[in-house]
Amino acid sequence: MKELLSNWHEVVKKHDARLLKSMLDKDAVFHSPILFKPQKGRKLVMTYLLAAAKMFEGANFHYVKEVIHEHEAVLEFNAEIDGIHIDGVDIITANEDGFITEFKVMLRPLKAIEKVGEKMKANLDDMSLWDKLKWKLS
Repeated sequence: MKELLSNWHEVVKKHDARLLKSMLDKDAVFHSPILFKPQKGRKLVMTYLLAAAKMFEGANFHYVKEVIHEHEAVLEFNAEIDGIHIDGVDIITANEDGFITEFKVMLRPLKAIEKVGEKMKANLDDMSLWDKLKWKLS
């Protein structure tokens, strides 16, 4: 799990889509703090994680705590977008082969959830971002 997290920190730092793709199980699931239904499959998980990375650019995003177990990790983070402080947690589950099978994001407070929802929708609606994501996914 430590190697997987080291790679995850590289993805966050450099937005390395190829590295992210190599880390995700083909049936990976993303649980959004905004969406009701889980997003299933490597391509959708990549889309959401890369859009989130784009959203957190310039937001002083940083991890403040990590709790690591054999196949699970909880990473607490802070950020600030448009003056709204964001407390969040990434819960990452990996299979025995070392691939991420589940990625869950939890956020607080309510104003942070609303701001992240607004920014994520804008990023996902932005066709130029989608074109970049599509290019990175191929």
